[in-house]
Amino acid sequence: MNDTYATTAACIPPLGLAGQVFTAVHERATVVSQQSVARDTYRMRLRCADVARQILPGQFFMLRPIEGDDPLLGRPFALLDVVPGDPESLDFGYHIVGKFTGLLATLKPGNAVEIWGPLGNGFPACDGGHLAIVAGGIGQTPFVAVLREALGLHRYGSPPRDPGLKPQRTTVCYGARTRELVAGVDWFEELGVDVRMATDDGSLGYRGFVTDLLEGLLKSDDPPTRVLCCGPEPMMRAVARLTAAAGVPCWLSLETPMACGFGACFSCVTRIRQDDGTWDYRRVCVEGPIFPAERVVFEE
Repeated sequence: MNDTYATTAACIPPLGLAGQVFTAVHERATVVSQQSVARDTYRMRLRCADVARQILPGQFFMLRPIEGDDPLLGRPFALLDVVPGDPESLDFGYHIVGKFTGLLATLKPGNAVEIWGPLGNGFPACDGGHLAIVAGGIGQTPFVAVLREALGLHRYGSPPRDPGLKPQRTTVCYGARTRELVAGVDWFEELGVDVRMATDDGSLGYRGFVTDLLEGLLKSDDPPTRVLCCGPEPMMRAVARLTAAAGVPCWLSLETPMACGFGACFSCVTRIRQDDGTWDYRRVCVEGPIFPAERVVFEE
């Protein structure tokens, strides 16, 4: 299935990615390893050279089984990170929530899946200052690569893109329902960033919403100058409201369900505010998944 086809996906320009065009490839990827990182949550490594060499932090790829038609359509997964020292492999994280993620958890090293990507626009490069990340549930997965790029530990893309200005400070606010669902805190601690935890039941860190941590950070003596966010929609809506009130730029990675991943089916449209104040539908898969928070029009 290697070199079956290539498609070109243009990216929305407001994120500083104007002029970049990404070529999505469709190939067979081989499972290298599976690692349990929390309850029903896994980190899977795939060997798929063409995708691994091109992908940028915040972009995603689609997976589907090699054999059979159940499920028929692929599912989107964000890049967790490329593998240091192995330019042909990448990692992604997933939580078992349905038939396909349940199937993924049964795969063993040497098994294969269909993959196409990289897809979407990715996060903009860092501009220095205090970078804050807000993640909920499995929404922490895109930010390992974001931080490695921002901290100058790896350059992504082909050719490698400019990583921007190194932040003077980085803070990760991560929330989950309970301690058993917390995955990957060590990924961030190993990078030397300030990690602040919140759980709904108080079993780890602050008892309450992760947005409470962000609110406190925004009111601190050293508030963030940029916020990146991914997670459940109610959380992202609250983050958008808090950052707008504080006048802090924020980008959201939307987790809208998708069917094709390259803009043909229009199943992933979301409401995006235009320059004249009205809104129109935009396809999350090709014009996102990253959007400036002030542009996203959430359902009431």
